[in-house]
Amino acid sequence: MAEIKPIRAWRYNNEVAKNIEGLASPLFDVVSERQRNKLYQNPLSSIHLSVPKGPNAAKKAKETLSNWKNEGVLKRDNIYGIYVYYQYFTLPGSHHEYCRKGFISYIKAYDWDERVILRHENTMPGSVNDRIEILEETQLNVSPTHGLYTDENFELEKYMDESMLNPIYETEDYQGVRDVLSVIHDAEIIKKFLKLIDSKQIILADGHHRYEGSLMYRKKMMKENENHTGEEGYNYHMMFLTNTEADDLRILPTHRLIKNLENFSPDHVLKKLEPYFIFKPVEEAHSINEIILGKQWAFGLLFKDFAIKIRLKPDMISEISWSFPREIKELDLTVMHYFIIEKALGILGKDQRKCDNLEFDRSFSDCHAKVLTGEVQMGIITNDLSMEEVKKVCYSGYTMPQKSTYFYPKVICGFLFGSIKEDEFQSPAHSCF
Repeated sequence: MAEIKPIRAWRYNNEVAKNIEGLASPLFDVVSERQRNKLYQNPLSSIHLSVPKGPNAAKKAKETLSNWKNEGVLKRDNIYGIYVYYQYFTLPGSHHEYCRKGFISYIKAYDWDERVILRHENTMPGSVNDRIEILEETQLNVSPTHGLYTDENFELEKYMDESMLNPIYETEDYQGVRDVLSVIHDAEIIKKFLKLIDSKQIILADGHHRYEGSLMYRKKMMKENENHTGEEGYNYHMMFLTNTEADDLRILPTHRLIKNLENFSPDHVLKKLEPYFIFKPVEEAHSINEIILGKQWAFGLLFKDFAIKIRLKPDMISEISWSFPREIKELDLTVMHYFIIEKALGILGKDQRKCDNLEFDRSFSDCHAKVLTGEVQMGIITNDLSMEEVKKVCYSGYTMPQKSTYFYPKVICGFLFGSIKEDEFQSPAHSCF
């Protein structure tokens, strides 16, 4: 099913890479304004390629890339490889260290209806357009998206573990996560990776906008190229692939914030919710995320002067009129978007994707603070998703609302770059790849 290829990556030259921690940057959709401004101060930071600054940003990224290549700031690795990437992390309230194991390669940018790469959430058009523009100008994959394959036998982990005995980079990123990169050059081992993934469907965990940008660019280039073969560089996309069966996948909740609704009234919202939910007032609003933890169809509502836990009455699940299969209707996210956001707040499902009144925030403390200061009118606190729930959605062919999942930790940008420029992508005749 899924065709992958090894990469002959562009990386910072050895001298520059001595400060790799200062060159790496967070993904463009999670970096804060303060972080961004600090990163821009380093003229060699990878952020100048991933989130170029100011007007004509994509053209600036192209110019930066050209200069870095010409000046030797970036060098191409001599041979193709599979890049092994491990992330060591802990979660709040626990000292247990997890290790998310995976590898980075090219993967063909399959269209959604081919059912090779499966998405689980919708994208927002503006973000996709930004990614296409930068990709078109630079012809460079600056940061890998995150895909999931399923291998109950863990066939590849032993090769990845062996590669990690000789790391290229080891840093601690902005999240306190230890990121480690190594590479496999052995052709016979690389072929084992290609063979195993060839039989798999891939779930797109993170990077829907970047992947869709690659897909749209591929479609555009196919139309323009009369001699299209399917092997050109524009057909491929750089992805970090991890195993769904490992105990290292964590999906953190993404809460909803409501702002600037006309005639907003907490009492009116609760009256609208009353037919569907059981109410329980919460005296300590700062603990509401813990109160709902692990409870199906339970949510915390934060208002400026009070907080309340609500839980859907079990018989109400059949009231959802959206044309989803049962496994989608029973998701907390569907319940939230149907009963709270559409029925109580009046934001129709078809409008929610582009609604300016709806914000997303992964930090419970930030949500609480924004409600208390009046920056937003209301916070909707939700639980996290399980990997099994994500699988059910993907295999059903349906999608969840945008920003439904937050796979933790995020991949960082700057360890390696993958070119789809034709003269840099194609393998020489003597190569086995």
